[in-house]
Amino acid sequence: KFRVWRTMAALAWRAALCLAGAALSLYALHVEHNAARDPSYRAACDLAPSVSCTRVFSSRWGRGLGLVEPVLGKDSAVNVPNGAVGLLFYLLQGLLGLSRSRLASVALLGTSVASALASLWLAAVLAFGLRDLCLVCVSTYGVNLALLATKWGKMTQKWD
Repeated sequence: KFRVWRTMAALAWRAALCLAGAALSLYALHVEHNAARDPSYRAACDLAPSVSCTRVFSSRWGRGLGLVEPVLGKDSAVNVPNGAVGLLFYLLQGLLGLSRSRLASVALLGTSVASALASLWLAAVLAFGLRDLCLVCVSTYGVNLALLATKWGKMTQKWD
């Protein structure tokens, strides 16, 4: 019975993290969209000149991790907002988390590692490139690392 409870708790935790990540991603898309329409727009997470989500999401780093534009151009079809990629990622994480297949497990681990690496990259860009603190971004990085930790913890339990 404890094992069933632990599995249900892990599923609920993953679902909560995916919902939180999806909400953060939707908010990031909302901010970017409004900032593109109205240059004077300021998001609720803009607390100071150096604590600004709007500035971050409106920068080149807010799309394609800042890596697509220099290679494929600003108007490339793959230069999508990071929030859109995040939304897809959290949906995928939520759906794959329901499966018990080995392929789903490998995909969960792979996408979790990729999101953690992207989070570390963007955190470095925030700190050293933009010199900004984006509260939505940092929260997203926390969700991504928690999803990785959840998957990693589940894997190590199987090895015990």
